[in-house]
Amino acid sequence: MAEIVAANLDSAFQALADPTRRALLKRLTQGPTSVSELARPFAMSLPAIHQHLAVLESAGLVTSEKVGRVRTCRVETAALGQAERWLTERRQEWERKLDRLAAHLQRYPGGEPK
Repeated sequence: MAEIVAANLDSAFQALADPTRRALLKRLTQGPTSVSELARPFAMSLPAIHQHLAVLESAGLVTSEKVGRVRTCRVETAALGQAERWLTERRQEWERKLDRLAAHLQRYPGGEPK
């Protein structure tokens, strides 16, 4: 089970590493959108947008559905939640460490105990 979660996180973070994919995902957080609408603000071909969406889809961050000739994409909040939980756990871990360091430094303001 831990290996599956790690693999999902790896693919999510790899997908999020690209600024175009982050921009696509950001737009999708506003609601489901057709691929042609998603592609409109980008100076790249529709096939290139499809490739970016395929990476997001394989990472589980996006799903799409084709009705007739229109493919509509939507964000998958569960996959984003998994990445967010991982980041939150790391942040909380470092906050605890820094709190302990701050407490230690307050006890010994000159450095070493006397």
